[in-house]
Amino acid sequence: MEINVNSNTLGFNSTPDSKKPVTSSKFTADEQRMIRDLQAIDTEVRAHESAHKAGGASTGAATFTYQQGPDGRMYAIGGEVSVSMKGGSTPEETIANAQAVIAAAMAPANPSPQDYSVASSAKMMVSKAQQQKAKELQEELLGKETYKKESEKDPNDITNKEDESIKGTGGLDIPA
Repeated sequence: MEINVNSNTLGFNSTPDSKKPVTSSKFTADEQRMIRDLQAIDTEVRAHESAHKAGGASTGAATFTYQQGPDGRMYAIGGEVSVSMKGGSTPEETIANAQAVIAAAMAPANPSPQDYSVASSAKMMVSKAQQQKAKELQEELLGKETYKKESEKDPNDITNKEDESIKGTGGLDIPA
């Protein structure tokens, strides 16, 4: 199962080459302010998605949604990182995978609602895997307990086992 962890659309963002101060006289004061806002949001979105990647469990590169600024540059206004939320072959492996997803989803300084949703789904995976682990342990202990009870029986006590020589008539079958 693949889940996308995204920063939602935070506003306007810029590409790395657009982080230069905006002082050109060819832009109005409003356009300069918009460019600065786009640059700030771009930095925030890229940091947010980068934190997801660093958190582990991601399966691909970050993808971004862009908006063109008054200066003609493209600014990232949102982004997402795909995260693989897969079970494991054992409960322990599933727990480890889910914990990596939780770490990736909650890695940014300001997790988005989608980040919280992904982390919640991964926590459910942990809970189910822990239940499976407890069930397996219980079955293992019950199996050992059954074996222990069987081994504690007196092998000479004929009331505890069926004997081929005793027939349903209550007598002994003695060969002639």
